[in-house]
Amino acid sequence: MDYWNEVIKLALKAAKKGEVPVGAILVYKNRIIARGYNKREKSNNILGHAEIQVIKKANKCLHCWKLDDCELYVSLKPCSMCEEIIKQSRLKNVYYLLEKPTQKKEYYKTEFIKDNNYDLENEYKAIMTNFFKKMR
Repeated sequence: MDYWNEVIKLALKAAKKGEVPVGAILVYKNRIIARGYNKREKSNNILGHAEIQVIKKANKCLHCWKLDDCELYVSLKPCSMCEEIIKQSRLKNVYYLLEKPTQKKEYYKTEFIKDNNYDLENEYKAIMTNFFKKMR
């Protein structure tokens, strides 16, 4: 099967529904196990990106959050949010057709501010340390 033709079909499906035309498939052992396209507008959900859709479907299909034997084919280079989720999913490879336009900038308005409550920080650090000690 030609994976790219499937990706393009999914991107066109997204476009017909008024979504940014991004399509994605996830392949495991040379078989497509998940298909997806952008659904952010329809679902009113920031997580409606094609890449997230296929990762969630693959997790369900394989009963595992680790997708290290899988490959992602996506029409547009993933955004920074999707890149991080892809890394956390441990995908083997990601193939994409098109870079984002150079004039397209990701919009960030949120500031991340560390609270300097040292007592709570130490308490939480102990919780994390104990948790991972038990796991090993």
